[in-house]
Amino acid sequence: MEPGITTLTEDKFSTMQVDILAIGVHPDDVELSCAGTLINEIKAGKKVAILDLTEGELGTRGTAQTRYQEAAQAAIIMGVHARENLKMRDGFFKNDETHQLQLIQAIRKYRPSVVFANALQDRHPDHGRAGQLIAESCFLSGLQKIETSDEQGQLQQKWRPAYVFHYIQDRFHEPHFIVDITAVFEQRMQAIRAYTTQFHNPQDQSNEPQTYISSKNFLAAIEARARLLGKRIGVDYAEGFTSVKNIGIKSIDSLVLHET
Repeated sequence: MEPGITTLTEDKFSTMQVDILAIGVHPDDVELSCAGTLINEIKAGKKVAILDLTEGELGTRGTAQTRYQEAAQAAIIMGVHARENLKMRDGFFKNDETHQLQLIQAIRKYRPSVVFANALQDRHPDHGRAGQLIAESCFLSGLQKIETSDEQGQLQQKWRPAYVFHYIQDRFHEPHFIVDITAVFEQRMQAIRAYTTQFHNPQDQSNEPQTYISSKNFLAAIEARARLLGKRIGVDYAEGFTSVKNIGIKSIDSLVLHET
């Protein structure tokens, strides 16, 4: 396994078209915020990849290497088809030309119809900066005159995802739509708990310092958020998303028809 990529397929692709590309600035951002939705879509036959922008190397607990191991285990639990890490600098990456071109290259590699991205505003400044970087890169990726090459040096074709949806992270944002994840909630929590160095673990024997996210209350809050969003649409558990672009549906059959 290369240190920068966990590929859950036998072949290495210069282009691997997926239905959904879930992007998070830190390993575990995706699991905490949209893992249930990804699992739902995978079970429905969609092809899903995860792109981590940084190695999370500034995190108080664990190391970059343990984060890779945890991310790989979480990916297996969710059933995603590929996971890659772009190795941007945790805390110090910028929304600039260099980072946009790096991300555009990845977007053109995976050619997703839908991108899930970090929240545009959140407690951690990396989240909002990444959310803006992802949104802008998705747009720029559709411009033919921006040239990028794949791993083999071949010129890539332009590609613009149809939608960029921002998942809800620590700070609450009024969702533009909510996804029922009741049937896969336990699997979602297993993927989160794969990050044994980051979150509360009763078997943890390390002497690492406690953090905002390592307390028992943090995982309880993650469950409470899912219950709160579920209650909004009349189900047990849900995840919410925001969108700058208006969302269209083909049929009202797509709606969750529960009395609330």
